Amino acid sequence: MTEQAARKPFLYVVVCAAGIAADVSKLITAAQERNWEVGVIATPVAMNGFFDTAAVEAQTGRPIRSAWRAPGEPRPFPAPDAVVVAPATFNTVNKWAAGIADTLALGTLCEVAGLGVPIAVLPCVAEALAAHPAYRESVERLRGMGVRFAEPYTGEPGVGGDRPEFGWERALDLIGRA
Repeated sequence: MTEQAARKPFLYVVVCAAGIAADVSKLITAAQERNWEVGVIATPVAMNGFFDTAAVEAQTGRPIRSAWRAPGEPRPFPAPDAVVVAPATFNTVNKWAAGIADTLALGTLCEVAGLGVPIAVLPCVAEALAAHPAYRESVERLRGMGVRFAEPYTGEPGVGGDRPEFGWERALDLIGRA
């Protein structure tokens, strides 16, 4: 059996700075239950208290990546079989669609989109921002590149005052099996 055939499929989870990121462990658990190995790449702002980085590193068994590696350093993750961006913010979606790669997270997204790797996005965007023409155009452009989007999550309380579930597992349904 080859090394490729023996390893589990590898999922990159890109985490952006939104309050719901505190629950990213739910996505990691669901992915691991579906036999994915997981590596997390976070935007620099997301690393500043948006989720429990130590708990996520313990859960994945890997360091969270947020900064570029130095020339000559080995790649800390294998190539991805799929990528999930959750939560995906207005800023990240727009920069990614424009081809701006000023962080490791954005650079990774720009690269994997060009490789044909399945990508699922769980947007966490307020209704007013989701209505912005730049955002709508960015989503359309990324969809044209094969990126799969779930409906945006606004986090706004419903009629009874409860916030809706974020739907972490929806991302795994969108990418399917590797």
